Amino acid sequence: MSVPAAFAFVLLLMALGRALAWRRLVPDSAPDALNMVVLYVCMPASILLQVPKLQLAASTFAVALAPWLLLALSTLIVLTAARFLRLQRSDTAVLLLETPLGNTSFLGYALIPVLASPDAMPFAVLYDQFGSFLILSTFGLTVIAVYSGGERPTPAAVAKRVLRFPPFLALVFALTVMPADPPAEITKMLQQVASAMLPMVGIALGMQLKLRLPRAQLLPLGLGLAGKLLLMPALALGVCAALGLEGDARAAVVLESAMPPMITAAALAAMARLSPELGAALVGYGVVLSMATLPAWRALI
Repeated sequence: MSVPAAFAFVLLLMALGRALAWRRLVPDSAPDALNMVVLYVCMPASILLQVPKLQLAASTFAVALAPWLLLALSTLIVLTAARFLRLQRSDTAVLLLETPLGNTSFLGYALIPVLASPDAMPFAVLYDQFGSFLILSTFGLTVIAVYSGGERPTPAAVAKRVLRFPPFLALVFALTVMPADPPAEITKMLQQVASAMLPMVGIALGMQLKLRLPRAQLLPLGLGLAGKLLLMPALALGVCAALGLEGDARAAVVLESAMPPMITAAALAAMARLSPELGAALVGYGVVLSMATLPAWRALI
């Protein structure tokens, strides 16, 4: 599937999901159900299919390090901008979460093979699991606790969360037990399950799409979208150059960093009553705008 066709397909799926939700043909919990199927079934299948092909090298560890370097840079930039512009604490918390954390799993896994190549997928999985997921489980939960006045997560709680996450368990299995060339029947089954990810993700995104925001939060919305869709991939290019990443590894890092804001991070912030409207708007507008920015970054790299 070509890049224009892939994005047209995603937009069609989102429109169908939006129509289903608007006409109330599905329950409010439908997007959560679709996301759980993707999380527990499609993503592990994709990981088991792609990661065993990965050859351990310096680039492997560099890809896992890249999102942490981007986190450090984005945190410094967001805190500086928040202080200079005197942003609300809750808005600052959402920007700290949504600038470094993108939709690197649901949307990333579905689009990386199209935007880059199937060979870039193992690197995208490393970026997502050793980067985005661990960052959300550590830095993300800490930000929510600090800015909402809650209790900070303990190392034991973080470890428990990580060890119960199905895609992470699949990653460990893929790196240690899964053969690079499994039997053809197993490969075919994994491919069929993994291929269901894009339709489910697109429809779920459409069901969850929200494009409303109070005028008072237009500034942090603009900062968040510019930071996530433009600044982060630009910084990723510099990080890749510093780490010596090229080819599929470089493409995976830049494109994963350019993915729209993470839905899970926005949901966690909303549960803590940290600017829920801002988080929802960043996700909604981010998904729509990324349909233009992602092909642009793909052309650039």
